[in-house]
Amino acid sequence: MDNVGSSRERLFERKADADRYDANVRADLSRGEYIDERSGLISVAELAERWRADQLHIESTAIHVEHAIRLHIAPTIGRVAVGKVRPSNVQAWVKDRSAVLAPTTLRVVYRYLSAIFASAVRDRLIARTPCVDVKLPGVDRDKRVIPTPEQVHSLARLMPDRLSAAVYVAAGCGLRLGEVLGLEVEDIDFDRAELSVRQQLKSHKGRPPYLGRPKTKTSSRVVELPEVVAHALRSHLENAPKPIEVDDDTNPRKPIRRPAALVFRSADGGPVFASTFSRTWVPVRTQVGLPGRWGFHGLRHYYATLLIHAGASVKTVQLALGHSTPTITLNEYVHEWPDVLDRTRALVDGALGKPETAATPAVSQA
Repeated sequence: MDNVGSSRERLFERKADADRYDANVRADLSRGEYIDERSGLISVAELAERWRADQLHIESTAIHVEHAIRLHIAPTIGRVAVGKVRPSNVQAWVKDRSAVLAPTTLRVVYRYLSAIFASAVRDRLIARTPCVDVKLPGVDRDKRVIPTPEQVHSLARLMPDRLSAAVYVAAGCGLRLGEVLGLEVEDIDFDRAELSVRQQLKSHKGRPPYLGRPKTKTSSRVVELPEVVAHALRSHLENAPKPIEVDDDTNPRKPIRRPAALVFRSADGGPVFASTFSRTWVPVRTQVGLPGRWGFHGLRHYYATLLIHAGASVKTVQLALGHSTPTITLNEYVHEWPDVLDRTRALVDGALGKPETAATPAVSQA
């Protein structure tokens, strides 16, 4: 019997082989490590759908996961039985997907695949995950393009008047696009020179834009409002926008519909769809001379880089960007702190001295 009390039979030509198999099974059962080989016959695609249905993803993440499974997992490695997948199969899948996905996107999809196999291990469908020692394509962070101040001003000047100030909010306060579009008039405190980030505007296919929670818990934050941004916002708000009715899902348990004085509006006065913003943004970005695929998020990188080169600490940048840990900030921007590395070298040299003046260790005489 197996570990749930069901009988299992297997035929062998030699009794010695049967006895050996029986002993191994009994040993696995006693250790709680028995895996029924038939459990691994479920396909990766079917398991992926089970896994996806059980996750507590927010709506935007759920959409990304569904997209990744449907386009990049189910049609390829998804056809294979879970128990038949080996690390070499996963590596072959990575190579195949690297031809159609950017390295950063592939890493996200691979993370989903790894989580799917981890769930199979937890549910005792397989003994171990095949997502081990898998080499992923590197991400070349040196290719990140940081605009010049002149380019930032040009972006703001070329955007429609109703969205011009959004450029300065992103470049001068580090807000993500959803945070910018979800900004309400009451979130701006000109007297205290502060701007509160407490929500974001989300856009998903099949649903009008709605207000939702920020990306992470630490994304809710208060950031300093530089005068250049305040000036742009004051000019933008000379004709105060009238509140409009939008869905508010910032409390998922009690979604409501309420009037919101959104700072940035579409051409017809409603909330801004992310797709509509993109169609406006692309020709402006091109006219300014920034490369293809350089998105609005690049202004957030501009803000972080500006802080770093002005001497801001890792903790300061972390809090300003709303990162959950300093590690995330370092992983994203460690190459931007060259002066920190120089100070580290100076500290060591100051303590140990240069090679020609360093003390020679004493040699004991036997």
